Amino acid sequence: MGPAMNNTNTIGVMTTMQSTHNMLTHMTFFWGKNAEILFDGWPSTRTDMYVLALISVFVFAFFVEWLSHCQLIKLGCTDLAAGLIQTLLHAFRIGLAYLLMLAIMSFNGGVFLVAVAGHTVGFLFFGSRVFKKSPPPAKASDLPPMCC
Repeated sequence: MGPAMNNTNTIGVMTTMQSTHNMLTHMTFFWGKNAEILFDGWPSTRTDMYVLALISVFVFAFFVEWLSHCQLIKLGCTDLAAGLIQTLLHAFRIGLAYLLMLAIMSFNGGVFLVAVAGHTVGFLFFGSRVFKKSPPPAKASDLPPMCC
């Protein structure tokens, strides 16, 4: 049987058909390794797969920050090539950001913490002055800042 379906019978009473998939969907933060992150059944109940999921979320957040501060387009590049590269970078950054949003919507506290940590470490490396040897250039990145 598929997911739970709501049906209204002939006298207007709502009935619910139960699903055989009994995974609880959390609507508040919870702690623990038994969560579904991004895909059905992943990471399951295995601790090693949960750790892999947390590492993946951290890397996604780190790369979102890198894409937000990188300068990959060379100065001598034509406008068409620069525009295509910029568009592809934007699409990749937004795709990663949406994956992060969906992972955080699992409401797992560990996922939330590693997403914030990934953004923080990414900003430390690419956005702050800690690792920059020269003053910031006039153009800080190829992509405009992310905004909600």
